[in-house]
Amino acid sequence: MLKKLLPLFSLLIIAITCWITLNSTQPNNVLQEDIPLNDFSTSRAFSHVNAIAQKPHYVGSAEHSIVRNYIVNELQELGLQVQTQEAYVLNKHGNLVRPQNILSKIEGTESGQALVIMTHYDSQPHSSFGASDAGSGIATILEGIRAFLSQNTSHKNDIILLFTDAEELGLNGAELFVKEHPWAKEAKVALNFEARGSGGDSFMLLETNKGNAKLMQAFIEANPDYPVSNSLAYSVYKMLPNDTDLTVLREQGDINGFNFAFIDDHYDYHTANDVPENLDPETLAHQGSYLMPLLDYFKDADLSNLNSDDDLLYFNLPYIGMVHYPFSWIFPLLFGAILLFIGVLIFGLIKQKVDIRGIFRGFVPLLLGLVAASVVTYFFWKLCLFIYPEYLEIAQGFTYNGYYYIGAAIFLALSIGFLTYNSFYKKEKAANIYFAPLAFWILICILTAVYLKGAAYFVIPLYFALFQLLAMIIWKRPNPLVMALLSIPAIVLLLPFITGFPVALGLKILFVAALLCYLLFTLLLPIFGYIRDTKGFALICFLAFNIMVFTAHFKSDFNEERPKPNSLVYLLDADKNSANWYTYDEVLDDWTMPYFGEEPTHLGPHTYSFSSKYNSGFSYSSKAPKIDIKEPGIFIEKTPNTSEKLNSYSVKIVPNRNINRIELYADRNIDFEDFLVNGLEADPVYFGENEFHIFKKRWDKRLLNYYVSTKDTLRLEFSLETDKTVEFTLFESSYDLLANPQLGVPARQKAMIPKPFVLNDAVIFKKTITID
Repeated sequence: MLKKLLPLFSLLIIAITCWITLNSTQPNNVLQEDIPLNDFSTSRAFSHVNAIAQKPHYVGSAEHSIVRNYIVNELQELGLQVQTQEAYVLNKHGNLVRPQNILSKIEGTESGQALVIMTHYDSQPHSSFGASDAGSGIATILEGIRAFLSQNTSHKNDIILLFTDAEELGLNGAELFVKEHPWAKEAKVALNFEARGSGGDSFMLLETNKGNAKLMQAFIEANPDYPVSNSLAYSVYKMLPNDTDLTVLREQGDINGFNFAFIDDHYDYHTANDVPENLDPETLAHQGSYLMPLLDYFKDADLSNLNSDDDLLYFNLPYIGMVHYPFSWIFPLLFGAILLFIGVLIFGLIKQKVDIRGIFRGFVPLLLGLVAASVVTYFFWKLCLFIYPEYLEIAQGFTYNGYYYIGAAIFLALSIGFLTYNSFYKKEKAANIYFAPLAFWILICILTAVYLKGAAYFVIPLYFALFQLLAMIIWKRPNPLVMALLSIPAIVLLLPFITGFPVALGLKILFVAALLCYLLFTLLLPIFGYIRDTKGFALICFLAFNIMVFTAHFKSDFNEERPKPNSLVYLLDADKNSANWYTYDEVLDDWTMPYFGEEPTHLGPHTYSFSSKYNSGFSYSSKAPKIDIKEPGIFIEKTPNTSEKLNSYSVKIVPNRNINRIELYADRNIDFEDFLVNGLEADPVYFGENEFHIFKKRWDKRLLNYYVSTKDTLRLEFSLETDKTVEFTLFESSYDLLANPQLGVPARQKAMIPKPFVLNDAVIFKKTITID
């Protein structure tokens, strides 16, 4: 009787392992009220989030100053001296802004080395409340430093508190700190707190110009209670255009450091849904669980010796913490796995427990299932987009019901796996079938060892799988519990990527989740291979797939909890003396349709390509009434130049209304001899042996994006060859479309929010400036 129950117990072990892997990585009971004053309290930290995220507080908004004053007051209440740093910054992407950083220093007993604890305090323009991004970071630092100071202990190193400004606009505040603040020379390591969602695990991502070995060893010695990180995620992170303030410190100041960020509920990122109510308390507590031990460690550590020429592979395990080993082990472990695979193969052939034909036949269900799982899931998501085109309005690529689609992809892959292998279980020995997946995993490990070293620790579950294969050869029917225990490393190391990749990168890569799930399934064949008939499991998984799909369907509509992002802008073209409405939306709704009609004409690609994270262009346009807009003052002056071959000019653009940004476009082929903006010279960008001015590479033909804090004048100084002329196209924008009485645009319904990542809810004035 007990033997018959062993397969059931093995399945229970797998289920428990999956649950632990996904649910054991965060603090629990985080909102306790009786936390001692010298410990981090999530409740106290959350009070800061509530205070900060009352309204959007982007650069130039009235609330931006209120949040800045709040941080300054809170630091002063802690007895700290506070200073602000303010100046124009023109970054390498042509974003000009005048950030106002907030800084404070807690002096150590020894001078010369400093730990930087940082986050940013501006929110994303123009509608994000910034509770998670980065109100959570502000709250973590304010509460963590309060707890640290209440301990009243001495420390060797200086501790710099840095709240940067204009992070959302182009990391300008961080650049200002690195380039101009004297404290930057003391900084040796930084802790940066960020967010790209409103919940889930806080993930640690390293930033270093050299090897990561000493940073990882320091992180492990600091011993945070809930570490979540792995070297593959950082390898992927480095490939993506998602820089943080810490990236600026690393690239321009050679300051190593750690990012701590969370990505779950990615649909809240940069939206009006980034409010305190949507921030998970466990996630905020997770941020605090990193800060306190790392602050305690680095306050007395030798910060001058954190650079390393060596790299470590690393990953976290539930209840164990971080596991790591050097890159130098990659090929020995790989060669060991290959030799073990060959040895097990020879042993199986000698014992006549496997045969070559059977092994080759094992590649049929493997390859058939891999192709089926990925292709079917890919077209399944394409079908979803056809049925629910409104999903495309969520620019992040992860829908409100996205977790159900991840579940659907997992169960679909499992169903295909059980169905594909069912007939082979009966025709072939289980050991024969298992050789093909392990050969495929060896190929994966070879590729990662050569091209993606951060993922080379995937050789570890391969070793456990080889021991399973050996057991399958030695014993006719290995103990299912032993097989399940040997499968735990594969589940623990692969499952987080199956669930995490579609959240981070969007549901467009849902097929990758299915592919990884199928690969994980093949490593569990030592358990499923001895089940007489797996059609029942295939049916159960297919039913689960349908349950997930139907649940996603019933949660596919937009409502107050899941508001629809939409967009509307008004553009007055002074050159054509005409005005138009524009939208980025593909699916119009009750709020936008009155401006474009029920059958609008779709625009060509990029009628106007204002800078945005996803390079979004307008989709529809219609005629709009002309209104009175105060034009900016434009003053052009030819200035002296010592060269007879060059003409020099000064152009001043003076706003005459409350605006938020100015964008300048020009012909991409114009070659400026020099170009200064508000006294700042554009940095050169190098491509091979050629040097191009920074203005040569932009979205479309954009030269400059100026984010206005006040009605400051935009001053351009440049030189051209005497036979050259240039036309600038000026777009002057304000985020006050709904407040403009001449346009009478009504407020959105409660089930709608402004679309993020684009110039939205804007009144835009367009004019051409000719220099000849």
